[in-house]
Amino acid sequence: MAEEKKSYSASTGVNEFYYAVLTDDDDHSFTGGEITRIKFLQNIEVEMPQEAMRAYGDNGTAEIAISGGNVTVSTQFHKVPIQDKNILFGLEKVDGLSSIGGEDVPPYVAAVFTKTFEDGSKEWVGLTKGMFMRSKISGKTKDEEVTGEFMERYVEGASSEKSVLFGADKKGVTDSRDSLFQKIFGKPYRGTNDGKQGGVEG
Repeated sequence: MAEEKKSYSASTGVNEFYYAVLTDDDDHSFTGGEITRIKFLQNIEVEMPQEAMRAYGDNGTAEIAISGGNVTVSTQFHKVPIQDKNILFGLEKVDGLSSIGGEDVPPYVAAVFTKTFEDGSKEWVGLTKGMFMRSKISGKTKDEEVTGEFMERYVEGASSEKSVLFGADKKGVTDSRDSLFQKIFGKPYRGTNDGKQGGVEG
């Protein structure tokens, strides 16, 4: 079997942000709701900190253990539709109005986004389980920032729970995308080139 050629193309941006509410999950399974797309993702950062913990003995290092911290996600959109805010932030609707209060509880969600590259390839990134927190309200900004905290969750086929999955597809190929959607959402990506998907809101 020939070794796959490595790609060193520069990233040109991010695109295609999807999320789904996790309606149920445990150590051996999970269930995701409808997959929804928020268009016009401008920027996203995923912080996955690690800390080296050293154990000492006999005037030297006996071993090094790696401790993983919380996965923090910071997103920037042109605009987040109010329907998505209601879902992501756990807002109550009162006579057609969205309301914010101290008892708002955001649901656990899974999310997927892509990084695009100069050669037309894409890197798909999946976040297994987390919560997004409401952003500040401002009349001046031209974009909206939304942050989230993610944790580990059961992933079919993995030997332990995972918080982030990623894979790359060459231009015109969708193998990693299709596999990632199945692992993250438990549902297939059913897409068309115009961005209008059955079961995936465009």
